[in-house]
Formats: sequence, C-alpha cells, structure tokens
Amino acid sequence: MKVLDQIYFTKKNKMKQEKVVLAYSGGLDTSYCLKKLSQENYEVHAVCINTGGFSDNDIKSMEKRAYEIGAYRYKNVDGLETFYNKIVKYLIFGNVLKNNTYPLSVSAERIIQAVEIVSYAKSINAKYIAHGSTGAGNDQVRFDMIFQILAPEIEIISLIRDQNLSRESEIKYLNSHGINISWEKAKYSINTGLWGISIGGGETLNSRDPLPESAYPSKVIKSESEELQIEFKTGELFAINGKKGKPFELIQRLQILARDFGIGRDIHVGDTIIGIKGRVGFEAAAPIIIIKAHHLLEKHTLSKWQLFQKEQLSNFYGMQLHEGHYLDPVMRDLEAFMESSQQKVSGKVYLKLHPNRYELEGIDSPHDLMLTKLGKYGEINEGWTAEEAKGFIKLTGNSSKIYYNLNKKDD
Repeated sequence: MKVLDQIYFTKKNKMKQEKVVLAYSGGLDTSYCLKKLSQENYEVHAVCINTGGFSDNDIKSMEKRAYEIGAYRYKNVDGLETFYNKIVKYLIFGNVLKNNTYPLSVSAERIIQAVEIVSYAKSINAKYIAHGSTGAGNDQVRFDMIFQILAPEIEIISLIRDQNLSRESEIKYLNSHGINISWEKAKYSINTGLWGISIGGGETLNSRDPLPESAYPSKVIKSESEELQIEFKTGELFAINGKKGKPFELIQRLQILARDFGIGRDIHVGDTIIGIKGRVGFEAAAPIIIIKAHHLLEKHTLSKWQLFQKEQLSNFYGMQLHEGHYLDPVMRDLEAFMESSQQKVSGKVYLKLHPNRYELEGIDSPHDLMLTKLGKYGEINEGWTAEEAKGFIKLTGNSSKIYYNLNKKDD
C-alpha cells in the first residue's frame, strides 16, 4: 500500500509540473538555473542553440551533464547556418566593429538564440522561458525583448537577475548539491561561437588590467609567417587558400588556421544598453581578418559615396543589433541596402599572418576601380588636361574663397 501511495504521489507531482524552456549553455549561470528550477518542481527543457564553438563531443558532454543536473529533456538546436545567413553575413557586408574594435561576437549570437528558444517553447506549449543573464549586463535586454515581442504570452524567469546572485554564491549552491565547479574554472565567463569568443570577468571588471595569456582559450603556437588568400563573391566568403566551401564552414576553417597566431585578441570598452561602461575580452581571429579583408576589397570596388553611406548605415545597424533591436523593420531595410552594395565586391585578398598580427598585402578583382586608364594617382593623367585640372580646383575652392573674402576682417 505504501508503494502504491508513493507511485500515486509521484504521478500527481509530475502532473503539477509546469514546462520551462531554459536557454542552456552549460556554463555556471545556466547550470545554476537548471538545478534550481528542477529543485522547484519545474519540467526543465534545457535547450542549447548551437551557433558555433561546439564539437560533437562537447554536445554529448553537455547533454550528459544537463541530465545529471536535473533536466527533464535536453535539446541541441543547430542554428549555425541560420546564424550566418540572418546575421553574420550582414556584419561582414557592413564591416561592423563596435567602437572600431569588437565584432559583436556575443550580441550577434544572442538574437538567433532567443528566436530559436521561442520557437522551441511554442512547439511544446511551454508556460515559461528562463535564461541565466544577470541584471547588470546586455544579454538580459536582448533575451527579454525578443521573448516579449515574439511570445508575450510566455512568462520569463531570470533567477540570476532576480536573486542578484554572485558567481561565488552560484558555485556554493551547486557544490552543496553535489555538482562540483571550482572557482578557478568559473573565474571567467567564456562564450564560444562562430563569430568569436568573449571573455568576461577577472581583469575585465576594472579599467586598468589586461587579460593574462592564461585567460585566452587559444594559445600562440605559430612562430613562422604564412601567406593567406581569401576570396569573396558578391561580398560573401567563397574560398580560403583556394578551397571553396559554405561561408560558415570557411569561417570555422579560418578560425582554426589563424587562432594559432594569437590574432584577433583585444578588450572592448563600450557603453552597455543599461547605461554603464563595460569591458569584455575577446578572441576573434577569423572575424577580424574577414572584416578587414572585405573592407579592403570594398575600397577598391565601391564608389566614394557607396563607401561613405555604407559606413554610416553599418554603424547604425551594428548598434541596433548590439542593443537587441533586430526585429525592428528598419533592420530589413538596412540589410537590403547592404545586399545591394555587394554586387561588385568580388575578388581575392592577399594577406600574411604573423604571430600576434597580420598584414593586408593587396587585392585582385575584375571590378577594381584602380584599373582605369584615365590616370594613375600621383603619376600621370590621361583623362583630363592641365587646364581642366586648374579650372576644377578653382571651382572646388569657390565656396571657401567667398566665405573668407567676406569675413576676413572677423578672422
């Protein structure tokens, strides 16, 4: 009879469980959320949106770990190609670097992850969506905003933010439940994806200290220089060192090749969405090289005013994406402009990789605007006469000449 009572109680208890979809990365914050929610009698679906950085073994280990911590179900969603097609492609088209430094490694990923989490939550009729963002960062805004726009009927749970937890207290809680995570391992919050690796915590929490070598996941093991050739076709990656592939596959290939040189490391300092300044370290060899190579090709193939307008609009696009406004229709308008601008951006870019740096050597493109026979800069002109040049200069300076002649007494 006692056994039957126990069975009845267990079934009844399970019937009461509410479904919650946890945006799960396997890190400290989401591990805490998974354990806490499972302890509070939720049916926790730990969903990892793979936007790069996970091997098959990583995914298997994450699944095993999720079930050990308390997941009702673990799901890995392959969002890699979607991430490239919906976002990364336009970051390349726009040469987007936040504050001329950061390739938006994390902020770009969070958009696709949030959209896919909503899709999964709706597919299982979940009542709740949970994430592990703190109350002092940007991710809370990105996740919440997209969840609220796409699924206003689903409630959001954010334990780390609501309980104002420190990383030390999270570790203490997990350790008390038999889940061993050391502080040394959790000192830095590391996020790995297709568009780079971010490194938060430790020295990034102050304004003075650089990240130590040990904080970077990749190590500098190359000591000799190597030639690199990147080919673009209408603005998109087409081949690396002559080997073709899908753009997202080429990004991964280049990352493996260039990370061993220690290229693409830096600390980004910027204004957060919530109004405070923040620092984050990153390692993004492939994104930095691709953006700089693409930009060089554009300088040769786009007109003066295409380049000017693209720079203004791309900065705005990057800022809006960084701050979570991906779903605003203006973003589709900007993407259409950038797509149009890439029609002649085809050709090869030649680089040389060195330990901790790289060189852009030159380009080869059928659309290179330097191929004109009208003249060579600083050398000889064949498309105009000396008198025509003098007349042009005189007219070009007219407005300034009028101003200074009229106001010379004031100056």
